[in-house]
Amino acid sequence: MAGRKRADAPRTLPDHIPLGGEGPIGRQVYEGLRQAIITGLLPPGTALSEKDGSGMFGVSRQPVREAFIKLVEAGLLQVLPQRGTRVRKISRRQVEQGRFIREAVEAAVVRLAAESIDAAALQRLDRNLEAQHAAARRHDHAGFLALDEGFHRLIIEAIDCLPAWSTIENMKAQMDRVRYLSLPDVSPLEMLIAQHEEIVAGLRARDADAAEAAMRRHLREILSSLGPIAERRPELFELEG
Repeated sequence: MAGRKRADAPRTLPDHIPLGGEGPIGRQVYEGLRQAIITGLLPPGTALSEKDGSGMFGVSRQPVREAFIKLVEAGLLQVLPQRGTRVRKISRRQVEQGRFIREAVEAAVVRLAAESIDAAALQRLDRNLEAQHAAARRHDHAGFLALDEGFHRLIIEAIDCLPAWSTIENMKAQMDRVRYLSLPDVSPLEMLIAQHEEIVAGLRARDADAAEAAMRRHLREILSSLGPIAERRPELFELEG
């Protein structure tokens, strides 16, 4: 009937999702679900229950319950009265706010790293860049994003300030969803790798100004891709006034 809003089509859940990361099983379930949401394996609007999660991961409901709580805090799941738990649509406002805060933190981090980074940390970054190039040659977008996350974490580890990573991790969840959608059409992998190489060049030269400027340019890339992606895939985004 004309004018009637079409109901969402039922979504088929994957039979199995691999656990992610290391540590307690609840953390691994959280990482696995987070990755599945970011990569679109569990798209916005997908209904999820603790029973579903238990079956997909082959674990009891308790770690799934713990993961759900963290994913709600990260803005990736939402609990709707009478409708249960669903994968949340992407919030442009949260993407923009998270990017702003992340830039402030990582700009400060990279300045400190430029003053104190050692040869071993630079070697780890070089190996990560080599792996990024390999992922790009394979067109492995999910693998590249994991390496990208590792790249930024390595810089934070270089100044021994992991609480900074904890601050960034949740707020960048919405950013990561947009970044995955931007590959490769809006943000080609080679361009992102070149931006990473500029950051490392600043660190290697111990040029704090250059390293900070490169980091800011890199983290602002998402502002160029957010609009085109939201226009191309409006069904994935929340309606915000």
